[in-house]
Amino acid sequence: MAEDLLNQGYKDPAAVIVGGVLEENLRQLCLSNNIPIVKQDLTSGKLKPLKADTMNTELYKAGIYNMLVQKSIVAHLDLRNMAAHGKYGEYDKDQVQLMLSSIIDFISKFN
Repeated sequence: MAEDLLNQGYKDPAAVIVGGVLEENLRQLCLSNNIPIVKQDLTSGKLKPLKADTMNTELYKAGIYNMLVQKSIVAHLDLRNMAAHGKYGEYDKDQVQLMLSSIIDFISKFN
């Protein structure tokens, strides 16, 4: 879906969608490696899902992938956040295309 949107010139929804796919794959990678995906909130005592950035850090710390992969994911998550928060001028279509290609490669290697 993200690829079709990008090919039609809709870089912003494409970035949001592919970022969501990345986040879900980080979650699944954590689960398959016995890395918790929730933490207890100290104030309320309720379980809260970990943010994608935190899951990325935990996967790196566990040795699932190296620092270069971890930093690449940070950049992709930043781009997704820019798209989700309306900062459309801070990235371009080529960067979204690179993000899409990189995330497809990441998924094929680690899931």
